[in-house]
Amino acid sequence: MRAQRRGWKSQVVSEKRLESSLTDALGMAVLTVSDTRSLDTDRSGALLAEHLQAAGHRLLVRELVRDDRYRLRALVAAWIADPLIEVILITGGTGLADRDITPEAVLPLLDKQIEGFGELFRSLSYEEVGVATLQSRALAGLANHTLVCCLPGSPTACRLAWERILEPQLDSRYRPCNFVQAIRARGSPASISE
Repeated sequence: MRAQRRGWKSQVVSEKRLESSLTDALGMAVLTVSDTRSLDTDRSGALLAEHLQAAGHRLLVRELVRDDRYRLRALVAAWIADPLIEVILITGGTGLADRDITPEAVLPLLDKQIEGFGELFRSLSYEEVGVATLQSRALAGLANHTLVCCLPGSPTACRLAWERILEPQLDSRYRPCNFVQAIRARGSPASISE
């Protein structure tokens, strides 16, 4: 069990693999960035955790961190270095308010930014919220072959990102290409833990 760190709230989740037709279950972490929520009131993080497990992936850890650029960066950096965590889904802190610091905390950690992720998210979001989508700074990238995705804090935005982008891209059967190919280029985490 992970130790409780000052300023972070943690919920460690069983690594039990759910039955699914998914051929390559990925180890994932969900992080909520918020000054106003707790793990109990965090609907966006809960939604992402529920959806990724329903798709057959493994939720390794779910945490909440306050809007603090350096604590956020330190936690994400530790997860990037963890060979069992292959995908990090971050919700919250992507808007334009002064306290919205998620992109600034995460961008320096990325080896490669996936520009198309944010572009596609805003395009899809436009269908639901119109030009308000301009205020989303959703982004994704790779760091140490770990996929890091920064999503808005609303459950509607998280559902949109999961259903229309992440779920298909995190399925190794999706063609012509998918994120699993880039993630698994470093080798399977199953072989690391054996």
